[in-house]
Amino acid sequence: MEDRHRMHNFRSNTLPAIVMVGPVTLFMVLLVAVPLIYVAVMSFCSIDDNYNVVFQFTWKNYVRLANADYMKIYGQSLLIALITTVLSLLIGYPFAYIISRSDSRWKKLLYMLVIIPFWTNSLIRIYGWRTFLGSNGWLNTALQALHIVKEPVEFLFQRGTTVLGMVYCLIPFMILPLYTAIEKVDGSLLEASSDLGARRIITFFRIVIPLTASGIFSGCLMVFIPCLGYFFVSEILGGGNSDVIGNLIERQFQSGNNWPLGAALSIILIVVTLVLVKLFQKAGGNMEDLGM
Repeated sequence: MEDRHRMHNFRSNTLPAIVMVGPVTLFMVLLVAVPLIYVAVMSFCSIDDNYNVVFQFTWKNYVRLANADYMKIYGQSLLIALITTVLSLLIGYPFAYIISRSDSRWKKLLYMLVIIPFWTNSLIRIYGWRTFLGSNGWLNTALQALHIVKEPVEFLFQRGTTVLGMVYCLIPFMILPLYTAIEKVDGSLLEASSDLGARRIITFFRIVIPLTASGIFSGCLMVFIPCLGYFFVSEILGGGNSDVIGNLIERQFQSGNNWPLGAALSIILIVVTLVLVKLFQKAGGNMEDLGM
């Protein structure tokens, strides 16, 4: 009788759960956990004289990360990511605020303007910027036609151009969490502030900003972290003059043919991501704001 009861519980409770969760768990293990473990193991391997991976434990890959040339790229990556995040916030916050306070008809249109870039591959869009900013591009052609400049201006292969590309690619990730946070602000609080004589600017900084702090933090996180790894933006627009950590990793796996070192850099980038996410949680952020 007891065996029948256990079998009934298994069929009614455990089996449906396994059927529902099992495929997702298997998917996560095979496509997320296993590759991460492989990269972690690879980061402690060596290479021989022919650049073949040798599964021999070593700390040398992590020691090499303290190389002066690499440190320069780390600092440059953090600077580009910081500037990109600040610009995305300054541009994205007013736009998100306008969307949230617009009529439903305009709100849908403005929201779609944020979503539409996701319909096109970011690599194609960055090549579009390269064409636009090139020596024979539309911008230089227009400037010369208007007699503003006599010769083409070199817009490409500058740090500022890399930042422009980063902002262009990542600003939707800033706007969307900001929009969600601003939408949750109770309008009665703004009315109460106005009734008490507070000016709009005071209301904005003392009520709106604190209430949308989680959206600001999550938006900054969703821009800052990818910016460290968007190697194709700095490669196409920066021409190798404004490398980020992603460029360093990409070169180790490609031209450098040093997979263990590239794996070690990848692990460090993952650790940085986890630390920032943990700080976000400590600050009271919700993982749902990050889409996790």
